[in-house]
Amino acid sequence: MRKTKFVIVFIAIVMLATLVQISVRKSEVEDLNIKGFSSPQEFRDYVIGNYPEVTISERVQTLLSSNLPEQFSSPKLEIGGGSEIERFSTTNVQVPGVDEPDIVKTDGEKLYISRKAYPIAKILPPLHFKTIVLKIFPPNEIEKLAEINVSGDLLLYSDVLILLTSDHLKGFDTKSFGEIYSIELNGSLVTARMYKGKIYVITSQYFETCPIIPLKVDGKDFVVECGRIYHPIKPIPVETIYTVAKINAKTGEVEKIISFVGNHNSVVYMSENAVYVTYYSRMPYSEVFIKFVTENGDLFPSWFVERLNKIATYDISEQAKHIEIWDSIRKLMLTMKPEERVVFENELYNRLNNFMEKKAREIERTKIWKISSEMEIVANGEIPGRLLNQFSMDEYKDFLRIAVSVGNSNDIYILDSNLKTVGSLKGFGEMERIFGVRFIGERGYVVTFRQIDPFFIIDLSDPKKPEIVGELKIPGYSSYLHPIGEKLVLGIGMENSSVKISLFDVSNPKKPEELSKFVLKEHWSEVINNHRAFLIDEKHKVFFLPASRGYVFSYEPELKLIKATETGFRAIFINDYLYIIGKKLVVFDENTWEKVAEVDISLL
Repeated sequence: MRKTKFVIVFIAIVMLATLVQISVRKSEVEDLNIKGFSSPQEFRDYVIGNYPEVTISERVQTLLSSNLPEQFSSPKLEIGGGSEIERFSTTNVQVPGVDEPDIVKTDGEKLYISRKAYPIAKILPPLHFKTIVLKIFPPNEIEKLAEINVSGDLLLYSDVLILLTSDHLKGFDTKSFGEIYSIELNGSLVTARMYKGKIYVITSQYFETCPIIPLKVDGKDFVVECGRIYHPIKPIPVETIYTVAKINAKTGEVEKIISFVGNHNSVVYMSENAVYVTYYSRMPYSEVFIKFVTENGDLFPSWFVERLNKIATYDISEQAKHIEIWDSIRKLMLTMKPEERVVFENELYNRLNNFMEKKAREIERTKIWKISSEMEIVANGEIPGRLLNQFSMDEYKDFLRIAVSVGNSNDIYILDSNLKTVGSLKGFGEMERIFGVRFIGERGYVVTFRQIDPFFIIDLSDPKKPEIVGELKIPGYSSYLHPIGEKLVLGIGMENSSVKISLFDVSNPKKPEELSKFVLKEHWSEVINNHRAFLIDEKHKVFFLPASRGYVFSYEPELKLIKATETGFRAIFINDYLYIIGKKLVVFDENTWEKVAEVDISLL
């Protein structure tokens, strides 16, 4: 009975297919096998007819409960009072110059702090969080300047503070703190980037017809016509409509916008040259299972094979094919005696496992769209596997390097400017999956994990022939990798349910070493899944790590904890002062590590 249930659940899992898709505005994009919708009716037919299967688990339960037998860094700023701000920190981002939203921003004079609200239920009145603005330099003159009755992620451009909530984007003047513009997002904020004064905002929402209204600018609807909503010519599962808007950070003007169908598994990476949007897609269940049956015909009666091959020719939706296949499976099970069923289930389980692994690179795919800064599709491509996060992609000298997990192993792919594969490294870290990635220059650093932490160094100097040149196996894993100069890489992750910090010497890529390790008595750090919470000050050779407390470590010659505060979720530096932000704002002189100021933010 347990084996039978497992087989059915296993098959059901294969049926889950996901996807995200993007496109642009011109008819010429049909050369890329995408096009805009021609009418509201075509939109409805496509979106509703290709909605992903969401009742598979219900069908599994129905099958099991039926009457069948038991079965299966920084600008320089002059300020008053004779003081000079020589340097100040910025948000830790993936690509220098491409800013990312965070809950803390500074311009060297002011500190902007916003605590986001995460609503759990709508029964109680929602909590209202605010954004506070502090004058923080010099540290002995800290004072509250203003309070903005909105909270969310922050971007800072010139004299405009941008606040991004789940459903709004607002701009505020940093001198008067008055609202400059307001954009309502008729959906959910996915992510945003800012480059050269332009904000790239991605939102998602489910619509049943077109045209759509993804934004309202100063109360006025911003309409996207049917022809400006793009989809693959070949139908794919659709869960949501994504909209990418290019917005002037200074004025709030929506300069360009595109919309496209997709699902909820998109990964976005932005370089100085382009925005890359990916979506993960599995081969439809019907296609996978029919291929399996065709290649394993000896396991099934001829009528069953013929039946599935016939289903493959039906011009019906994927959901309808699911139903037909499930009906055939039920009929097959009814023909078996209990002892025959046991043999069949075991053979099916093993063969299906082997088939899925053998065909993993055909079944699991990631589609990639390359969008120029003018928001036009310039290339598209496809590779096997699934990305971990934005650090799984990196653009370098017109090549896009991508790390993926696929089946029970991992791959690296190198794509040219047209997103055509020119080189690959397949099958490393077998029986493990990627937990951390960082591409730096002509090297890639990849951490895979199951029981130990293989730290791989990959030579990417020849795009046509990436190769592993070094490997280090240590306990635990590192999720966030941060380069320190050219010889060191800092890894932050977990070991035995505790936060672990590793300092790797990569000066000899063939023989990487773990120079130092520090295990904190903490069960989590935000840095593990949010790099923006991390701060490093290479001048003083220290870094900040938030957990239940705020921690400051030095890393030369080894990892050493030098300061800890009662709370701390972010840190910044101005000149030689380190500001740790928590319930209190605590300031340390980085030359002496003496506390020079402490202010209870909640009392301001």
